[in-house]
Amino acid sequence: MIWNFTKMQGAGNDFIVLDGVRQPIHVTPERVRALADRHFGIGADQVLIVEEPLHPEADFRYRIFNADGGEVEHCGNGARCFMRFVHEQGLSHRNPLRAEISTGLIVLEAAPSGEITVDMGQTQFEPKDLHFDTQGLATKICGMDTLYRLDLPGHDPLWWSLVAVSNPHAVVCIDDIEHFPIPEIGAQIETHPRFTQRVNVGFMQIIDRHHIHLRVHERGVGETLACGTGACAAAVAGIRRDLLDTPVRVTTRGGILTIHWDRQQLRMSGPATTVFNGQVDIDALTATKEASRT
Repeated sequence: MIWNFTKMQGAGNDFIVLDGVRQPIHVTPERVRALADRHFGIGADQVLIVEEPLHPEADFRYRIFNADGGEVEHCGNGARCFMRFVHEQGLSHRNPLRAEISTGLIVLEAAPSGEITVDMGQTQFEPKDLHFDTQGLATKICGMDTLYRLDLPGHDPLWWSLVAVSNPHAVVCIDDIEHFPIPEIGAQIETHPRFTQRVNVGFMQIIDRHHIHLRVHERGVGETLACGTGACAAAVAGIRRDLLDTPVRVTTRGGILTIHWDRQQLRMSGPATTVFNGQVDIDALTATKEASRT
């Protein structure tokens, strides 16, 4: 079966976007892994699918699959690419656009500058919202935030903020983002038994009250060049700790995102770029990928 696809990126966070409106798309974890593989496939952090909506108020349904084949709730950088794709492919020219994700509706708006702003939906902070087991953990109050201490083998204890922006995020403040052992700590926190459905892990270095540097280890992917929901989670955590003020400029390894949060509405602005269009024989690609695993 031949699929048409578009390769896109938002601040270096890269995606394969599939039009499920004009072609039949049947997704399996094996097919997602084959597409996302950077050696045997096209290569991407996530695979995005545009479909007809199920919600009566939505223009489209927007689905997100991580490189490991698992479906997730939200992707802010992907949402901007989703809107650019819909406009460039002529599926719709509505602006603003309403998209259905697994946790509700989001609103996207394209500016004349080319940047796209996403209304990211509601933030949540209760441990249950992140499927996080707090029993027996030490806590401390920082501003309006409650921090949780996690002890890791071979490392000093770290204090974490919990923020769900549809996706679950654990955020920690560090002093030196370039030399901190992010790959090791990120992997340990993502799969920590306290997070029963795993978690995205954000490492934030505060530059001033309106600027942070951020690196994010995404569940099912590893470290990415940028993470939209991760940028939102870090900015929100910093504001709740009384370390940041809105708007927050978030410098990632792939580019700059701007986060506005007035403690009610959460909005993210940033770029969305088409890299190339192509076709792929999904059955042949999947067979090659699966053969490489044996």
